[in-house]
Amino acid sequence: WFEIKGTERGRLPVFTMDYPRIQVPFEFTLWVLLASFSKIGFNIYHKITIWIPESCLLISIGLIVGAIMHSVKEEPPAVLDTDVFFLYMLPPIVLDNGYFMPTRPFYENVGTVLWYAVVGTLWNSVGIGLSLYAICQFEVFGVQDINLQENLLFASIISAVDPVAALNVFEDIGVNEQIYIVIFGEGLFNDAVTVVLYNMFTFLADMPVVESSDVFLGMARFLVVGVGGVLFGLLFGFVAAFTTRFTHKTRSIEPLFVFMFSYLAYLVAELFAISSVLAIIMCAVTMKYYVEENVSQRSCTTIRHVVKMLATISETLIFFFLGVVTITTEHEWNWAYILFTLLFAFVWRGIGILVLTQIVNPFRTITFNFKDQFGLAYGGLRGAICFALVFTLPENFSRKNLFVTASIAIIIFTVFIQGISIRPIVEYINIRRTNKDLKTINVEVHSRMMEHVVSGVEDLCGQWSHYYWKDKFKKFNDRILRRILLRDNRAESSIVSLYKKLELQSAIDLLDTPMGDLSAAPSIVSLHDEKRDSSRPKKKFLAADVRKMHDILAKNMYKIRQKTTAYTNRYNLPDNSQTREILIRRHASIRRSLGSGSLRELPSNSVPRSQKYYSLQPGSDLESAFPLRRRSHGQFPENKVQ
Repeated sequence: WFEIKGTERGRLPVFTMDYPRIQVPFEFTLWVLLASFSKIGFNIYHKITIWIPESCLLISIGLIVGAIMHSVKEEPPAVLDTDVFFLYMLPPIVLDNGYFMPTRPFYENVGTVLWYAVVGTLWNSVGIGLSLYAICQFEVFGVQDINLQENLLFASIISAVDPVAALNVFEDIGVNEQIYIVIFGEGLFNDAVTVVLYNMFTFLADMPVVESSDVFLGMARFLVVGVGGVLFGLLFGFVAAFTTRFTHKTRSIEPLFVFMFSYLAYLVAELFAISSVLAIIMCAVTMKYYVEENVSQRSCTTIRHVVKMLATISETLIFFFLGVVTITTEHEWNWAYILFTLLFAFVWRGIGILVLTQIVNPFRTITFNFKDQFGLAYGGLRGAICFALVFTLPENFSRKNLFVTASIAIIIFTVFIQGISIRPIVEYINIRRTNKDLKTINVEVHSRMMEHVVSGVEDLCGQWSHYYWKDKFKKFNDRILRRILLRDNRAESSIVSLYKKLELQSAIDLLDTPMGDLSAAPSIVSLHDEKRDSSRPKKKFLAADVRKMHDILAKNMYKIRQKTTAYTNRYNLPDNSQTREILIRRHASIRRSLGSGSLRELPSNSVPRSQKYYSLQPGSDLESAFPLRRRSHGQFPENKVQ
């Protein structure tokens, strides 16, 4: 320290340092920067992330950092306790998944998604838990002290799937939409079911004796927690939409309401011990539908970028800390328990997909074949949720270190082995592909038409499917909800809405293009010069020149119009007035040709009276007007000329 001496009141330090005061935010910022720099390095060489998922690379970097910290006897970062994960790191991930969920494919497959997410998670949790409990009965394995409740708790943790790597591969390859949305929806709602089961089994594990009434109470608790989360999410989503109805004078704070109301829904759900994951999912879906129609386009862009950024930071830190903790944490190795955990997780996942698919296929229009089922089963990777839940287990569990070790083993196995091998396997077995998602107005028109037709047929037949309920909800939404929640409550056509989205996407793509590719776009200087030239007096043409130009255009412009679309924008519908305009111009050219004497009538005695013919003069306008109807002898019937 530098000090000033010579004063009677003491010494005044010139330079001081108070590191404990800023230690937590300072270290957190450094961890985020380190993980972000690693992510930047992965994407500099894009071919690395094509074959190796980013989660694998982040875990690898974490392993290296953890080895360095372990060599210098450094303590691992204590940031993944229960409160930090559930209150700060999990909400951005779930908000991102709910806000960017494909709405139309999800609602068309909502029954299948919930079937796999709810029933499939219960299947895996109970099956793996009972199988591990059976293994614990053998003395040779040395795990007799793990009871049934603890095995079920551990099974519920490792049943949480995080198919980020699988979704990236499926999106790049272009697999059919049904598989993609089922894996996406299962991963989304599976997190909610897993957290509910985790809390319920944690409570049951502390009970010395579990009676039959406790089982029924647990089932009732499961339903109450799920339904309560959905209702809380819808409530806060509607409140957010109604609030943004009055923010047209304060555009700068519009994104704030999206984040605050979604986070408030999550916290209130945690307050009442209901499913906070379902609450924030439903709140995000509701806000995506209503809030974006109230806020400005700049606010929408801000919301999307911030949501994606927060979710990326949380997922990156979790995978990064997974690698660090793998080296620095004290493990309890029991090879039998860990290997049987890997085996049972893989077997019960495969059997569950096969059994559940056989049940749900008769109710689906597009059924899942064996290759699709293999893709669903092989895409069940474990990730952030599994690691965070096992790391937040209470300290009173005698075998917590064994559970942590087994969870890390199954995460590393699925992320590295399945995540890296899923692309070549999917390409080899040739899972059903789909065309690239080309959103055009033509597709939207036909989709809307088919939805109305199917809804009408179902109404006549007395059958209720998602088309019927979608049509009923649309009427209820247009008559009541839009009038309450939206500032401009006029129902906009889906075709017009799609046109606006495509135009906006085209503009965004143009702005994101490198400057070298924008040479064809007009610059500000050229626009200024054009405006300056437009202010100058225009040259007046003579009447003879105008008529001459008119004749040239009338003869030749229709040839160009036949080869071009009615509008320059590729998303517009074709204009049927194009053909009518060409026909009018042809008739006008014919009339002028007849008036100028370009047709010479043949002698009447050379042809029958009922079939009067005309002969074309070489170079006449009519010769170019009917290039395809010219006869080999150069004559036309009278009715054709008319």
